[in-house]
Amino acid sequence: MDEIIPIEAIVSKIINLRGEKVLLDRDLAELYGVETKVLKQAVRRNIERFPADFMFEMTKQEFENWRSQFVTSKSLRMGLRHPPMVFTEQGVAMLSSVLRSSRAIEVNIAIVRAFVYMRKGVSAQREIEQKLAVLEDLLEKHDDDIKLIFEAIRQLMEPPIEKHKKIGFTAREKRAKYGMKTS
Repeated sequence: MDEIIPIEAIVSKIINLRGEKVLLDRDLAELYGVETKVLKQAVRRNIERFPADFMFEMTKQEFENWRSQFVTSKSLRMGLRHPPMVFTEQGVAMLSSVLRSSRAIEVNIAIVRAFVYMRKGVSAQREIEQKLAVLEDLLEKHDDDIKLIFEAIRQLMEPPIEKHKKIGFTAREKRAKYGMKTS
């Protein structure tokens, strides 16, 4: 099944705010194909569906920090006179019941998949970090042993020093063997 919106496009719009991964109202409106004011009106008409852990508005300080960090183009600043509403993953899921269109449902599915995709990435990263920590502990505990192993491997990799022994024997060797005088 083709995705309505690529996951990467959604992930690029997710920001961290107050320790949460959230999407801005303007980005959601763009994804849903509606105007930002339409999305905000729908939310305000159904505000009881959006508790603080689903949706909140940026404080003026958060808004100024966000604008100074991410919005440099004049065209991007247009329409940003008021702090935007931001939606957590649960808030985005609730939007499909408020907007009630087939596109809203499809977009919500894509957004939820993007959040899951991000969680899997974070989970994989944590797992790698844990394994590295264990490996570092082992290296510290067995540093001398590892050095000895590498030294042994290096010695094995060096070509052996060969002493060429003559093939056959000479008369001198035979005479010496039998106690005869060699001249």
